[in-house]
Formats: sequence, structure tokens, C-alpha cells
Amino acid sequence: MSIDGPKVLIVEDEPSQLELLSYNLDVEGYNVFKAETGEQGLLILEETEIDIILLDWMLPQASGLEVCRQIKRNKATKSIPVIMLTARGEEEDKVRGLDTGADDYIVKPYSIKELLARVRAGLRSRDGGKGVDVLSYENLSMDLTRHGVTVEDHNVHLGPLEFKLLRVLLEAPGRVFSRDQLLERVWANSLEVETRTVDVHIGRLRKQLNAACNDDYIRTVRGFGYSLDKFA
Repeated sequence: MSIDGPKVLIVEDEPSQLELLSYNLDVEGYNVFKAETGEQGLLILEETEIDIILLDWMLPQASGLEVCRQIKRNKATKSIPVIMLTARGEEEDKVRGLDTGADDYIVKPYSIKELLARVRAGLRSRDGGKGVDVLSYENLSMDLTRHGVTVEDHNVHLGPLEFKLLRVLLEAPGRVFSRDQLLERVWANSLEVETRTVDVHIGRLRKQLNAACNDDYIRTVRGFGYSLDKFA
């Protein structure tokens, strides 16, 4: 265990999965806390300042969804990123998890490499990208200092709102943001802006990115929002 690393709480009732996650996170320098039930996880949150949570959906007694609700209702823990771990890959299940307050969602079986990337993205998102000059995902890159975007070595010229939208998505690749979340982060909850405005600017952003490459980097989650996910 790394004493100085970010504190990760794993709530997982399958011992083999719990140990696999714990080992790989420990190797990467994270300070790992383990719980096999939601109740144990909530107790750890009361006693320790956790930086990010990996939460299994199918837990004994209180489900992962219920535990997530309790985390997000508590003022002391609601800002902690929660990544749901589940074998339920249907879009409706993903929407349920995200509606409950989960910040990200990863379907079993997943690669450890992908999970570690999601953890890093979750921590960056919580920190607001502080100290980061370049954000990147696959062949898409954003230079925050020069205010430039490239995709597959092609320069992409974005308007200020499209740039802000892409930055939010790049800070947490794979995470699905609701329209309300994007409104809050890009438009600062302006009362004059409607959620439909998000769709319009996402459409512009997608068109500008697609004009520079053959891949569609932006995924639409029907009835909820958008994510940066090239392989969805």
C-alpha cells in the first residue's frame, strides 16, 4: 500500500475480484481500502477521506445502487467520484446507475488497463484538470496552454463553447455526462440556456471532429447525455 497515493475505496463482495483490483491499484501507487459490503464501505467513508470509489452493483444486503444513493446524498461524500462495476451492460442499466449519481460505469469483464484509465480520469475530473497542460484520448489531443486541438495530427478549429465541451469530455473519457451536468460545467447554470443547447453544440463539435478523421469520438446515450468513447 502506498501511504501517499490517492485513496481508493473498493466495495466488492467477490474475494477474487477484490484482491485483483486491490493488487493492481496498489502496484500503481494507490492507497487501497477494501470492503465486501455496502455497510463496510460506508463505515470506511465515515472514518477516512477517500478520493475515489469503485463500487460493485450486485452487493449483498444493500445494493450498489442504494449505496451510491447514500454516498451522493451525504454532503461529506457527494463530491467523491463513484465508478460502478457491473455485469449489467444494457443501456437502461447504465442510465439507472448514472441517474443514481454514479460518475462512471464499467462493464465486467473489463481490462485492468481500462479500469486504471477510468480511475485516473475520475481523479482528474474531481481535481478539475489542475496542473495538466495537455489532455488526450486515443489520437485526440487538447493543448490547454496553446488552446489548440488536434485529431490524428490534423488541427481542429473549435469555437469557445465547443472547446469547453470537449475539455469536459476529455477530462473523463468514457464517463457519460448528462445534459444538465454539461450545462453546469460549460454554461455555469445560466438560466437562459436550455438543455437543447447542449445537443446543438455537441452536434457542432462532432461535425468538426468528424471532418478531421474517420472515427466518431462522441457517443450519444439515448435519453441521458454524451461521452467521449471511440469504441462504444
